Amino acid sequence: MTIDEAAKIVWDYMLMNQELEKADAILVLGSSDLRKAEYAAQLYHEGWASLLIFSGGEGRTTAGLWGMSEAEKFASIAIEKGVPPEAILLEKKSTNTGENIRFTKELLEEQGIHPKKIIVVQKPYMERRTYATFMKQWPGMDFIVTSPKISFEDYPQEGRSMEHIINMMVGDLQRIKEYPALGFQIEQEIPGSVWDAYEQLVLQGFTEQLIK
Repeated sequence: MTIDEAAKIVWDYMLMNQELEKADAILVLGSSDLRKAEYAAQLYHEGWASLLIFSGGEGRTTAGLWGMSEAEKFASIAIEKGVPPEAILLEKKSTNTGENIRFTKELLEEQGIHPKKIIVVQKPYMERRTYATFMKQWPGMDFIVTSPKISFEDYPQEGRSMEHIINMMVGDLQRIKEYPALGFQIEQEIPGSVWDAYEQLVLQGFTEQLIK
């Protein structure tokens, strides 16, 4: 099994491929990948929800990058794409997925907004872990996880090499396996072929994001 073959197996597993449905809000989890903000604006214009929530402070990859929070940067892109500012809420403190959930829930409560269904926008290779985290930490919420429609081969861009993406996927898959025991996520079945691909990638040195 080549590195590309193993990585593609893991990538395909990480995609949830959930069908979009009309929702009360679109929640976009911040990061350095601005394509998520563009995709969220597209979803808004297509009418999937009338409210955009951008959640994110400054994380490891964005600290000092833009001179503003991830949420503010994403919102500026959405506004450039024609989303009206009054359709946007900002959560500017979170630094991880658990905080995205906690602080967004607090923001919605403060605003008196009580959505029943939320579309969550994430990176493609983080869909499954995001799903597992939301299922555990936001019980009772109906949500759909989606991501920009970009293939494995086309996903790398400046500052985000294929090596980086594979390292991130390997780290995420390890967390999908380990985090349920810590109470962070629901448990999910990992097919043997996917775990074999993971082990192959670890042997090839893709260990930067592993929990030590």
